[in-house]
Parts: sequence; C-alpha cells; structure tokens
Amino acid sequence: MKKTVISIFAVLSLVACNKGVQLEVSNSLPIDRNEELVEISTAQLNYNPEESHILLDAEGKEINYQIMHYGQNVAQSIVFQASVPANSSSVYTWKKGTPKAFKAKTFARYVPERKDDFAWENDKCAYRMYGPALANENPSNGVDIWLKRTPELVVDTFYHNELQLGQSYHVDHGKGLDCYKVGNKLGAGGIAPLANDTLWVGKHYDRQEVIETGSLRSVFALEYDSVRVGNAYFTQRIVITADAGSQVNKAEVSYVGPTTVNMKLAAGIWLHSTVDNYRQDLKNKWIAYAENAVSDAGIPVGRNYIAAIVPNMTGAEIKDETLLAYAPYTVGEKFTYYFGGGWSQWGYPTDEDWFEATNQTAACLQSPLKVSVVSK
Repeated sequence: MKKTVISIFAVLSLVACNKGVQLEVSNSLPIDRNEELVEISTAQLNYNPEESHILLDAEGKEINYQIMHYGQNVAQSIVFQASVPANSSSVYTWKKGTPKAFKAKTFARYVPERKDDFAWENDKCAYRMYGPALANENPSNGVDIWLKRTPELVVDTFYHNELQLGQSYHVDHGKGLDCYKVGNKLGAGGIAPLANDTLWVGKHYDRQEVIETGSLRSVFALEYDSVRVGNAYFTQRIVITADAGSQVNKAEVSYVGPTTVNMKLAAGIWLHSTVDNYRQDLKNKWIAYAENAVSDAGIPVGRNYIAAIVPNMTGAEIKDETLLAYAPYTVGEKFTYYFGGGWSQWGYPTDEDWFEATNQTAACLQSPLKVSVVSK
C-alpha cells in the first residue's frame, strides 16, 4: 500500500513538472486573426536546447513551431501560427515532448543553375530576384512572382521541370506558373531611391546570404553594389522574411553611402503597358494592383495581384509605368516595408477580395498579435 502511494505521488509530480509554459496570444482588433505567425524569445520559455518540446493549442492539439537562430549560434526565439478571435486571446502550451513532423510552408535558396536567381516562397505565392549571371540581359532589382494554387512548395519542382524536362514554368501545369513580366522595372514590389523627381531603379544583386530557412519562416539577404542615385553611389542591403500564411513578405532595406544625399525610398508595382485596376490608400499605407494573368501560351489564367505596404508612407504616384508608395529616408537607417502577390485561383476570387485582404493585412501589421507568458 505504501509503495502504491509513493508511485502515485511520483506520477503526479512528473505531470506537475511537465505542465509546461502557458502562452497567451492577444488580438486587439475587431477581426479574427487566423494562422498568423507570432514570435516569443527562448529566454521567456526557459528554453533548453538539450530537451525536445511540443506546442499545443487550447484544445490540446499539437501544432508546428520553428526555432529561430537568425545567424547566431544559440536559439533566439520560436515562431508559430496562432489563431485568435476578434478582441480576444488564445492560450497555447509549450512543454517537454517529442514533436511530430510537419510539412514545410516556406523555402528560400540561391539557384546557381538558373543564372544566379534567388527564389523563395510560402504557402501563398513564390518569388525570385535576379543575380549576376543574368547581367548581360540587363536585369533590374525588381521582384518576379510565380503564381501558385497549392500550399505545397513548388520552387524546386518548377526549376527542375523547366531545366531538366523542358516543361516551361511560364505555362500552368496544374500548380501555378510564372506569367508576370519584370522587365527593367521594380516588378512586383521592388524598391528604389526616388530623388530629384527620378526613380533610380537598380541592377542585379551582387551577393546573397541565406540567414534561415525553415517550415514557418525563411530569411535571406541580398546586397547590391554601386546603386546610383544622381551622381552618388551606394551599397544596398535588403533582408527579406517570408512567413507561412502571410500575404506579404517583410523587407528591411538599408543604404550605405554619402549622407548628404536627400532622397525618398519607393516601393513599386510595374503596371505594364496598360494600366488595369489599382488602389492607393494613404490613410492605411498601401498600394495594390490587379491585372489579367496570361500564360506564355496565350491562355488566360485568371487575375494576377500585387500589393506593397509601406508603414511610413507619405505619398503615392505613377512614374515610369510604375505605381509607387514612397516615404522619406535617411542614409544608413533601416527602412521597413512589405510586398506580396496573389492569384484569383488561390484565395482571392476577385479584385475586391485582394484589395480588402491588403487593407486587413496592413491593419494587422499596425496592431500585431501580442504573446505573453501567463504561467510556468
């Protein structure tokens, strides 16, 4: 009898020790937030890299998380997708356990086999920017988008099928396609200095660095030498973060060069030869565009969407066939903005759906979900 009591006490003690850390995610907006990525530092979790952990939602269902290092030797934080009702909060539990495998929703890599492209994606859309091997074709620092209608990762498949099998990614074979033209413009959300009433579009990147790539968040950096602004030259660095479930990528841009140059930074969307349906919202700090998507085979494939959100936006205009959202910039500082693309065949049936989603995304960025530890 005594041994039984001791055994029960030991079990109860073990359960108590592994009740985990309770996390509360709060939503201050009057809209539901679904599968939005949030982040909490490992210090707040008393994280021990020698132990394995699981993350549970309020119903006790295990959900995916990713440990972030951001180029450091030790873990800095974890990220996970939270769903929180309007003006409410949700509770999650971080505890010891062996996590199960989840399908990846983000990806980023340097693509030397395709003229130094740098490509990345999440479960919404795929993107690429151009590298030095493409120099003879006079590329810009603009962004190309690959429309997709599957949460699966498609970048490697698209490249393999194009380069090894001769199956063009400019035609939809069931999962999406590249039908957007970047030209020598900013494409689908690239950025450039705006000075003396001139938009100084850059060239291909010179260096690339994968900082982190994982199932829920991928982070990389591109650096550009000799970025011209009038008679001055700068080095530009852009750090891009792709999050699972997000309509947009986060971009942190900085320029190093003469501090006496007075300029703005402008995020741009190339409107191509004919301007279709676009919006600019100075109050909520975003621009967005919709146009017909057509494959290289000449087949209409719905509507193609692009958006840019500039938190410090002070103005918008069309210049050089490009819809711009701009804000003042001080050389040497970091400038943060967001850009992304979408498709009428994957989540946004109409132009209005895209514009409304962009407006809601901008609101969520202004009022991010807050994560706090409520018990240990």
